[in-house]
Amino acid sequence: MQTPTKILIIGNGMVGHHFVEQMRQSDADAHITVLCGEANLAYDRVYLSSVFDGKTAADLALTTFDNYQQLNINVHTNQWVNEIDKTNKVVSTQTGDKFNYDKLILATGSYPFVPPIKGNDQPHCLVYRTLEDLEQIKASAAQSKSGVVIGGGLLGLEAANAIKQLGLDTHVVEFAPQLMAVQLDEQGGTLLKNKIEKLGVSVHTAKATSEIVKGETSRYRLNFSDDTFLETDLILFSAGIRPYDELGKVAELELGQRGGIVINNQCQTSNPDIYAIGECALWDKKLFGLVAPGYNMARVVASQLTGGELEFLGADMSTKLKLLGVEVGSIGDAHAKTPDCKELIYQDPIRDCYKKIILNETGNKLLGAVLVGDTSDYDTLLQYMLNDMELPAHPECLILPDSEGAPVLAGNALPDTATICSCHNVSKGDIVGAIDGGSCDLSAVKACTKAASGCGGCAALLKSVVDSELQSRGVEVNNHVCEHFAFSRQELLHLVKVESIKTFDDLLAKHGSGHHGCEICKPAVASILASTWNEFILEPAHVGLQDTNDTYLANMQKDGSYSVVPRIAGGEITPDKLIVIGQVAKDFNLYCKVTGGQRIDLFGARLEELPIIWERLIAAGFETGHAYGKSLRTVKSCVGSTWCRYGVQDSVGHAIAIENRYKGLRAPHKFKMAVSGCTRECAEAQSKDIGVIATENGWNLYVCGNGGMRPRHADLFATDLDTETLIKYIDRVIMFYIKTADKLQRTSVWMENLEGGLDYLKSVVIDDSLGICHELETQMALITKTYACEWKKAVESPEASKRFRQFINSPDADSNILFVQERNQIRPATESEKRNQQNSTNRIPVMEIEQEQADVLA
Repeated sequence: MQTPTKILIIGNGMVGHHFVEQMRQSDADAHITVLCGEANLAYDRVYLSSVFDGKTAADLALTTFDNYQQLNINVHTNQWVNEIDKTNKVVSTQTGDKFNYDKLILATGSYPFVPPIKGNDQPHCLVYRTLEDLEQIKASAAQSKSGVVIGGGLLGLEAANAIKQLGLDTHVVEFAPQLMAVQLDEQGGTLLKNKIEKLGVSVHTAKATSEIVKGETSRYRLNFSDDTFLETDLILFSAGIRPYDELGKVAELELGQRGGIVINNQCQTSNPDIYAIGECALWDKKLFGLVAPGYNMARVVASQLTGGELEFLGADMSTKLKLLGVEVGSIGDAHAKTPDCKELIYQDPIRDCYKKIILNETGNKLLGAVLVGDTSDYDTLLQYMLNDMELPAHPECLILPDSEGAPVLAGNALPDTATICSCHNVSKGDIVGAIDGGSCDLSAVKACTKAASGCGGCAALLKSVVDSELQSRGVEVNNHVCEHFAFSRQELLHLVKVESIKTFDDLLAKHGSGHHGCEICKPAVASILASTWNEFILEPAHVGLQDTNDTYLANMQKDGSYSVVPRIAGGEITPDKLIVIGQVAKDFNLYCKVTGGQRIDLFGARLEELPIIWERLIAAGFETGHAYGKSLRTVKSCVGSTWCRYGVQDSVGHAIAIENRYKGLRAPHKFKMAVSGCTRECAEAQSKDIGVIATENGWNLYVCGNGGMRPRHADLFATDLDTETLIKYIDRVIMFYIKTADKLQRTSVWMENLEGGLDYLKSVVIDDSLGICHELETQMALITKTYACEWKKAVESPEASKRFRQFINSPDADSNILFVQERNQIRPATESEKRNQQNSTNRIPVMEIEQEQADVLA
């Protein structure tokens, strides 16, 4: 009987663990031993920052000791290797243990580069790489007010997000003249900098730190080579990574001039029995700092050791990610270095996005792309480049917004060789093969191929390809919320209600997959939970699901300040309340605007001011207007029969009653209503989600209209209704919409997609064809009965109030929020105006703009 091959792996990061899985799948008998330097087994470094959102090491774990035991894998943690004897094939560790091998796999990864700056080894000078590093960062942040990240690349910006989440006044210092210089061009880097600064992170580019000394107002002072300086309490080095190739030196393997263990196409080092994979490996003088190439190397070695012929032939380093909430994408030749290439650029200062595609000389092939602010085109552009596909006749349609004729690549538009999931090297052909083999839905395809189970960036493209392939075979396609839930929004709402599920974590554990959820399912489930149970959204179990606006019960504006929008039901307000709003606006220097929805919006409030402002407004009888939520916004009204000589019904009174009934109701999307007192339609009811128009005999009800970029006239639903029937029908329509609409679907789109359309909706609501009207009314009654003003609860809760501080350890305000005076009110300062203010001897001078404009007009 042949003795099983002894395979020894040094390193148990994501790549090392992937090799273990691949090897065990290929060879059930191989003797596999893993030496792990850390105390933790393999965990997901891609989601490392989620620890600051409350995730634990167990949540990030990719495996367990029990799992390895079931796979017959010998694993040893806290084992640092210090010697490799190539002749006798023995590895020795610092603890004195020795391990024999037939084949040795080096998966030692990389370590964070700390620039050789004088004073870089002091306490509170940290790195951002492991779970242990994060614990040190949290401990330091608890004793700090400000933090600086040295490094403005991918890892640096992720680290900046981490310390900002901890409540520190955050700065990024970058040696290069722009952020993400490897991935972005100058214009993209500039826009990224501007967007990040608007979110409250100060960015300092073209800064070389010469030394770190004791500070005067903070713990440390960073002195720069241009004689400027910056003071801070915490310093986080994230200036790149270096391959951990020390064991290559110990074993006298061939190394690159600038580091890295040299490998061939089979991932063998200069010793044929030693392989290197992941970030420690140097192929064709290139290092690969992404997880997908490392996974590919792991598959290659597993193939080579089991008689296969897979080879590593390099990897595409295109990337799509979200940094501090800003979408960024980089594809191929982002810097347009290819000779005679052409560039097409779309820049939108309104939407604050920048897109560039690089074409070959003839303009028919895509070489690269840069996307900042909007990466919705990333998957399509990447497939054009990777598959060398012919571009459309007008390639600009690929990046222009709402461009007619822009192709959507999925299904038969892609070749079978197209890589869909780079983490697990899954092609379109693999997906088709899985479907041929009986995988008849998205979850089954994922289980079979592991596609979208790595970084998750390919989830949307995977779903598109699976849906297209299934449709071509006549299979009905599902509308799952995302890759974490194999259910539609409607099905999730049913599960939540029937099983009395109250938290996202419980729903994920019972009916989902993965550890974290995503930006699609989290807010969708938050909406479902709120529509079903109406619990306070700032409870610990719910707050992590919300976007920025819901988290702070206010809409964040472009400069990082917030708006305050009290409810003014039906547009009716007393003089006393008007005086309160005016006084609050004066005391906090807020910009005032009367809106089209008959409310008064106050802009320019700082985060720490929000509870104080709302305390005063609530004391005067105001409630939150829910301008930040996917919920009822306003019920617009005319003055109706009370004042107007044409009015036939009391539109104001009914608008107030309707707004007070449905206020706070969470839905798949925001919705608006209006009540007009006669057919002259001064309240514009027929452009609203729910519109009511008075007649001599009662009320006409209109449904599913909206304004916006694609206006839709509301449909006449019922005529001459009495008030009781009107409210009953509105209850049923809204609750049926909440139960059946897709995530982020407006009522207008819902109606257009509703099979049977208006007639079907009438049969459900008026004729009770589904027998659910009592249920719909009961659910609405629960919501209306349990309503509570979210801001009132927030200011009364000491725990909730803690959230409204710009810096966790300091009452200081955000110095990046600056205003100028225009038309006797404030507005956000432009970048040039900020620089003028910051350079002035007066810290925040007021600039008078109005007279300058008058002079220009004259």
